[in-house]
Amino acid sequence: MTGSGAEDQAGPGVLRAPNRIPWPPILFGTAALAAVGLDFVLPGPDWLRAPIWAALGWAVLLAGLALDIAAMVTMSRHRANILPHRAATALVSTGPFAWSRNPIYLGNTMAMTGAALAFANPWFLPAALLAALAVTRLAIRREEAHLAALFGASWDAYSKRTARWFGRA
Repeated sequence: MTGSGAEDQAGPGVLRAPNRIPWPPILFGTAALAAVGLDFVLPGPDWLRAPIWAALGWAVLLAGLALDIAAMVTMSRHRANILPHRAATALVSTGPFAWSRNPIYLGNTMAMTGAALAFANPWFLPAALLAALAVTRLAIRREEAHLAALFGASWDAYSKRTARWFGRA
């Protein structure tokens, strides 16, 4: 085992756990708290408080949460580990994972984007973008290396047909 705890005793290069702190939920949560705090200091414009924006925001926020739940249910059905600091137990490529390799992170980003409109807080937009960038850099890249080491050719095929965030690769 290395000092980072990244390699599994099964062999070099096989990651025992893909992520260390900061875990993705911490990154998204911190970004959301920053958006709320910034809104106290510099609130959004009055026009953003129109009911149409709130309705659209709630629709996007709820769609993001629905995507999160659908992805978690799919992982549960495959008995796949969902905790970002524990080793993967299955390569899930069905359900929301058929069109996004990271539907939970995509759902979190959508929820934060929707929150910008639902709560008339434009700070959620840059917060969502920064959280998505941080998660990509600090978590997704490690998770992808972990999955490649564990699942080899199956991961390669999946990653070639399915985009990191959404759509086709």
